[in-house]
Amino acid sequence: MSGPVFIGPEGMGGTERLLRVVDALAEAFADLSAGRTSSPPRTVVPHERGGELLAAASVWERHGVGSVKITTLTPGNPERGLPLIHGVVAVTDLSTGRITALLDGAELTAVRTGAVAALATRLCAPADAADLAVLGAGVQARALVRAVSAVRPLRTVRVFSRTRERTEEFAREVRDTSGGALRVTVCDTVKEAVTDAAVICTTTSTSAREPLVEAGWVAPGAHLNVIGGTHEDALEVDPALLVDARVVVEERRAAREEAGEVRAALAGGLIDPGALRELGELVGTAGAADGRTSVFRGVGLAIEDTAAAAALCAGTTP
Repeated sequence: MSGPVFIGPEGMGGTERLLRVVDALAEAFADLSAGRTSSPPRTVVPHERGGELLAAASVWERHGVGSVKITTLTPGNPERGLPLIHGVVAVTDLSTGRITALLDGAELTAVRTGAVAALATRLCAPADAADLAVLGAGVQARALVRAVSAVRPLRTVRVFSRTRERTEEFAREVRDTSGGALRVTVCDTVKEAVTDAAVICTTTSTSAREPLVEAGWVAPGAHLNVIGGTHEDALEVDPALLVDARVVVEERRAAREEAGEVRAALAGGLIDPGALRELGELVGTAGAADGRTSVFRGVGLAIEDTAAAAALCAGTTP
């Protein structure tokens, strides 16, 4: 009997694979919102060096697959020239209990995070959205540019990050990867990057309770994918932005517990829990993009790893 297949970063790239993951996530979120599957809370073990060890497990019964992901989050790694996230994902066949595949956990996290944002963008952003603003210049920022490019006809990308040299390198990479199809601009301020952008993606490692993006800077009708922050009270965007926006989350419970902007808006009485819409509730609906500003606030769920891994493993032979 052969052992599990290993899928590294090279086996997760390309637009075709990405869109396969987006479609799998749409199905998984629809199952989650309908109560056909669940996504148990992950276990987070902080340690004195400021990082975290995380374990997340879930099963997708309808597809007979489960996964367990072990990852480490080390905030000081980018300054060391190392990835923020390291990890591994083990995929299991529920009918036999066999471990059928092992996937690079950091790359899978980047792919599925980008794919979730792509799904939210596909459901909420204007069909002709062409201008993207990105805050951050790390692995997740790269993943989100690739993902949004796969679902919307982007022409321009504006990027802001605290480290200018790293941001310039990011901009060159995006230009080169797009073959010159994208016009990429490095901005000096957050405000310059996000003003008039049709789609805004925040991917920072901020721990601050003061938002990076003020509500007044966001153009009416823009769509935001908010995925950064290092703890449950960190804010990337102004909670006041949620008052008049369509607020979309992966799962209400997880958002109330882990999403800083949602927690702050609820605590401040800016929104009530009924304002939160789950991605799975929007899948298959017509006209989800209704012209309002929309904010997708993601925190990452175990079922996303399972669905993404299943999509990436399709066609492999253990």
